[in-house]
Amino acid sequence: MVPIGPVFCSPGCISAALESPCSFFASAHARAGVGLEPRRPGRRIMREDAPGANPRAEAQKTMAKFLLWCILLVLCWPLALLALILYPVVWLLLLPFRLVGIAVGGALELVKAVIFLPARVLRAI
Repeated sequence: MVPIGPVFCSPGCISAALESPCSFFASAHARAGVGLEPRRPGRRIMREDAPGANPRAEAQKTMAKFLLWCILLVLCWPLALLALILYPVVWLLLLPFRLVGIAVGGALELVKAVIFLPARVLRAI
């Protein structure tokens, strides 16, 4: 692998990239199954199911929830209004648990970083 700016490429790809850059990036790497993700130390690639990874899927989920609530409003309006009022209250009650989860996750990431620090230092040498 040869670094070309922030992107890594195999040596045979360099001449193809110089001849026709547009078709090179669109087809050669797609056929080879090679991603063009910049490789930076410590940079994480977002998982597909992570929040914010796919805004279109999030919009579809939001629309589905809204349509289900509209159906509930038509079928049983008192229950729909109760759900509308109780949702923020339940969210506020569960907020401390979410904050504890974030804090515990951060502490575990710190422990992981401390454990893997010697390996990262040796790899950098």
